[in-house]
Amino acid sequence: MSIHSAASVKRITTHTLQEMKLRGEKISMLTAYDFSMAKIVDEAGMDILLVGDSASNVMAGHETTLPITLDQMIYHASAVVRAVKRAFVVVDIPFGNYQGNSSEALRSAIRIMKESGAHAVKVEGGAEIKESVLRILSAGVPVMGHLGLTPQSIYKFGTYTVRAREEEEAEKLIEDAKLLEACGCFALVLEKIPAALGKRVAEALTIPVIGIGAGGDVDGQVLVMHDMLGITQEFKPRFLRRYADLQKIMTEAFQSYIADVKSRDFPNSTESY
Repeated sequence: MSIHSAASVKRITTHTLQEMKLRGEKISMLTAYDFSMAKIVDEAGMDILLVGDSASNVMAGHETTLPITLDQMIYHASAVVRAVKRAFVVVDIPFGNYQGNSSEALRSAIRIMKESGAHAVKVEGGAEIKESVLRILSAGVPVMGHLGLTPQSIYKFGTYTVRAREEEEAEKLIEDAKLLEACGCFALVLEKIPAALGKRVAEALTIPVIGIGAGGDVDGQVLVMHDMLGITQEFKPRFLRRYADLQKIMTEAFQSYIADVKSRDFPNSTESY
């Protein structure tokens, strides 16, 4: 039976994304972690929803992405999948659930696909996770790669600064990108690297390359929803464009509600039974 419902909405697939790259149409991608917000983002026309391990930061309040568990990622992913009718849903495999053990990587990917209904998984790293990537792909699970600044390795880097400024690291990144494509990854995320390098990678690969702080010459862009909506105000990297100031709007709404309750203005007679 087809994965598509009888509804007229045409779902985004890996094939759709490949076609978008071929015709030069940029791919829009945004993080989502819950049903209500994912429904709005999907209906707005977003191409890809990433259930990111950034949920560890914006949903759970952790300093890094490392603490979030596989069970927690599946919980978030399940909520997002239930909301989505068109977008392609990708889920981060969290730290410690795929590195160094390809069997565990496969188990993690299968659990995400079976229990959440997501369409693909995302992993961070290059040559060092090759076996895990191949093992996941062998089960028919689509894999999105992630190179450049890889937040799960933050303690190795020691800083969230731009990666691959030096030629040696840049060459390694290009090598890793080609390796991930050769393994069978359907797309690649590049985070916080020089724009010129992003362009080189996008031109060298046939698969879509989606950037976050990787310049405008890659095949698409991704941002964290809470950052671009202005819900989180502390995070202000150069690559972030704020499309709303929801912190201000929400604070005003909450304060108006408090004032109306305190002054006995809410509820009024029309809001009572």
